Amino acid sequence: MSREYAPTPGKWYENKEEEETFRVLSVDEDDELVEIEYVDGEIEELDLDTWHELDLELTEEPEGWADSQEKDDDDDDDDDFDDDEDEDDDDDDDDDDDDDDDEEEASDY
Repeated sequence: MSREYAPTPGKWYENKEEEETFRVLSVDEDDELVEIEYVDGEIEELDLDTWHELDLELTEEPEGWADSQEKDDDDDDDDDFDDDEDEDDDDDDDDDDDDDDDEEEASDY
C-alpha cells in the first residue's frame, strides 16, 4: 500500500521503489514543483503529480549528512577568518594614510 505524504521542506524521504533517500528543499505551490536533493548532492525538480505517484516513506536524516556539511562550512569559516585578518592589517595602513590626508587638508585652510 502506497503512503502519500505532503512534501515538506527540510524533511527526508525514502523512495521505496528506487531505494533512494532525499530531502525536500522547497515547494513551489504556484508552479506545482517540488525541489529535492539526493544524498549524493544531485538536485532535481518534480511536479506535484509525480510526487504523489511516488511510494514514499518518511525517514531520518542520513548518518554523516550533517557532519560532512558542517565540516565543509567550518573549513570555509577558517579561510574567511584568515582573509579578514589580512584585510584588517591593510585597513589599518589605509586609515593611517587617511589621517595624514585629513591633516594636510586641515592645514590648507
